[in-house]
Amino acid sequence: MSYDKFDFETRAVRSGQVRTAEGEHSEPIFPTSSYVFGSAAEAAARFSGDQPGNIYSRFTNPTVRTFEERLASLEGGDRCVATSSGMAAILATCAGLLQAGDHIVSSRSIFGTTTVLFSTYLARFGIETTFVSLENPADWEAAMRPATRLLFLETPSNPLTALADIQVLSALAHDNDALLVVDNCFCTPALQLPLALGADIVIHSATKYLDGQGRCIGGAVVGDAERVGKDVYGFLRTAGPSMSPFNAWVFLKGLETLALRMKAHSDSALQLAQWLEQQPAVARVYHPGLASHPQHALATRQQSGPGGIVSFDLKGGQRDAWSLIDATQVFSITANLGDAKSTITHPASTTHGRLTPEQRAEAGISDGLVRLAVGLESLTDLQQDLERGLAALRS
Repeated sequence: MSYDKFDFETRAVRSGQVRTAEGEHSEPIFPTSSYVFGSAAEAAARFSGDQPGNIYSRFTNPTVRTFEERLASLEGGDRCVATSSGMAAILATCAGLLQAGDHIVSSRSIFGTTTVLFSTYLARFGIETTFVSLENPADWEAAMRPATRLLFLETPSNPLTALADIQVLSALAHDNDALLVVDNCFCTPALQLPLALGADIVIHSATKYLDGQGRCIGGAVVGDAERVGKDVYGFLRTAGPSMSPFNAWVFLKGLETLALRMKAHSDSALQLAQWLEQQPAVARVYHPGLASHPQHALATRQQSGPGGIVSFDLKGGQRDAWSLIDATQVFSITANLGDAKSTITHPASTTHGRLTPEQRAEAGISDGLVRLAVGLESLTDLQQDLERGLAALRS
């Protein structure tokens, strides 16, 4: 049965599942490396593509396929390719779609490791990247070249929750025969649908909100049947940065509660952000739900909720940032995000620590910046924990 016409919450629970002869209610895990064919002719037909079916779990696995079909349904894409990590999803996209001599225009407000992938490793293979301001479409337009094949961005960005107008950048990409790739990690399809706004491909680190409990590493690429279903899938089949069946099963369980969790994350994060704005030691708070956010109107139009990430600058720089982090007791000091457990980190020395000071300055990441990923604990307890951290600065 197809659930494509059903509401988001129903598709998040039921899309993609095909029950076996055992009649299981929950999706089964298929922990197998290979599959048995009925005959030599059937094996040949499977390998040639003349007959559909499982071949080898590097690129065909029923549990992984269920996750792929469910996420594709939620994002509104024709095809999803699941990968071993979010970074593997970005690599598979670039390797499957680009070649030497091609050019990428990327936001400079992206995950630090993505910056390293583009500027160091893809550059070794003759793929050049120009980094521009996420928020300014004129900068994107000025960076376009005849060889530009791909525009890449996160919106909201990590860690400052800056936004790009997806529709505007989509039009720019398509006017120049390029593709728009959007990392939708911070919002997930529960809050934002980039494909419906004109993007060509959506990237996910499934490790984050799609899982929701910090249990597994995984990634995904969602888009059309040609680029994702053939080009990206072809790279995955050959190079093998594949998602494991167990991880796919865990992510399926995460998707079932995605809509509920993203609303709870968003509600608590906004209230914490509003409270942080009133604290004397805080110079600035970054959260799309705040009226003070420079792109609040765009966030309201483009997203159905502000998300669970809050970042803030402390007036005392790194010393105060580290002191506040070390004084907290409820927040987990870890660079991961999207967890039921709230996390806290210092981006300049963790997630963006491999960038040069100049690159961090260009991205707006100060030494006093603290990033919160607001989880599902009591809002009162989280606020009191941050008050404990702020009190440490006054002692």
